[in-house]
Amino acid sequence: MDSAKLTELYETAKSWVFEAGEVIKRSFSSELNITYKSHAADLVTDMDKGIEQFFIDKIKNKYPDHEILGEEGYGDKVKNLDGTVWIIDPIDGTTNFVHQQLNFAISVGVFHDGEEKLAFIYDVVRNELFHCKAGEGLYLNEEKLPRLEETTLDKSVIGLNATWITPNPKIDHQLLLPLVRKSRGTRSYGTAAIELAYVACGRLDAYVTLRLSPWDFAAGYILIKEAGGMISDVNGKAVNVLDKTSIFAAKPSLHQEILGLISPGTSTNGQ
Repeated sequence: MDSAKLTELYETAKSWVFEAGEVIKRSFSSELNITYKSHAADLVTDMDKGIEQFFIDKIKNKYPDHEILGEEGYGDKVKNLDGTVWIIDPIDGTTNFVHQQLNFAISVGVFHDGEEKLAFIYDVVRNELFHCKAGEGLYLNEEKLPRLEETTLDKSVIGLNATWITPNPKIDHQLLLPLVRKSRGTRSYGTAAIELAYVACGRLDAYVTLRLSPWDFAAGYILIKEAGGMISDVNGKAVNVLDKTSIFAAKPSLHQEILGLISPGTSTNGQ
């Protein structure tokens, strides 16, 4: 994809993200139709479905040869990253959306022939758009952000959900306790997209989770790399953006410091 086409795609995608955000804002005064996926805490609303369909209609109309992997399953059966592939979470943080009307985001990552090209994570309520075009740096709205600076664990704030430091079927929860004890503090926002965006912009120093789907982390994956951070699974292995996986994102030296604490015992298949 040449530079002119990428720029056109970037501006078009950005306009759609803002348009989708306005649709969500207008829904705040309406009653939501809430259903459940795998369990009572795994919510989906008519707005999740509607926003995903909004993107699919826009993309297929303008770029009919592009493929789309979306959380609600209205897109394509994407098997690889050949051609142009959009990975979309229409509302990341649906539980927050339902209970708080806060701390949720639209997440859109675009790949072309296996390479990271564009990313958008839009915190709708705060009107904060974290976005990038590969090779041109990370932006928060119209401000270009500096690349990430190094830090150490004792000076760090870590994104970590309490699920992983209490007994759970994925991991011995005690293996992550050193992060709680040795860091400056931990936070959980209930949305992987925002937490990854916060690592990319420096509001968090690292983020660790044991299970995410591609739509949860694809845009954040691109933002982290563009900001100069490192992103892997919790064992330090490369991430396949089409698979469910654990995710560990951090500033480079901090990434290595934390891996030295957690990786010997954090083996997980992420499923």
